[in-house]
Amino acid sequence: MTTPFAPPVTLAGQHVHLVPLNAAHHDDLVEAVRDGELWNLWYTAIPTAEGMAAEITRRLSLQNQGSMTPFAVIDPTSGRAVGMTTYMNIDAANRRVEIGSTWYRRSVQRGALNTEAKRMLLGHAFETLHCIAVEFRTHFFNHQSRRAIERLGAKLDGILRSHQINQHPLAQGALRDTCVYSILASEWPSVKTHLDHQLQRPRNT
Repeated sequence: MTTPFAPPVTLAGQHVHLVPLNAAHHDDLVEAVRDGELWNLWYTAIPTAEGMAAEITRRLSLQNQGSMTPFAVIDPTSGRAVGMTTYMNIDAANRRVEIGSTWYRRSVQRGALNTEAKRMLLGHAFETLHCIAVEFRTHFFNHQSRRAIERLGAKLDGILRSHQINQHPLAQGALRDTCVYSILASEWPSVKTHLDHQLQRPRNT
């Protein structure tokens, strides 16, 4: 069997652990997604509590196909899953991945957790997988996500207009404009320094 380009791996930091997603994370993730009723955000695709089992199955199926490496986001203090993230749209031939399909329970948003999670995912992508570029994609109207991506140091490559048909019940059939960002391998040393500095800064949270 061919070894996948981005096999499952555990990444552990001070503020967050990223571990291979599995069905045992279901109950924690159901509780997490109810914190803020995140599925009501029309400009993103976050599973409902009732749809969590199907979403875990979907992500693991894509992992088996080699196009996704899904993680459960673990709060190291509680040991419980507080969200999900992935390497997705894996392009082994061109050594590119996208970091996406990410969500966190509301109570851990806007803190060090996301910064450290992205720092570890980017470090693994560039330093272990030897990626040429790492992409991020988000809805044009997802301003919180766009600001978070830009704070990482990613640059806007462009906007794919009318890129997808929205399936969210609150925006059924609306056309989605997708903002595409990336970080290149040549930019990683500066981005890494920037993220390490952000993580070392005192926080009020």
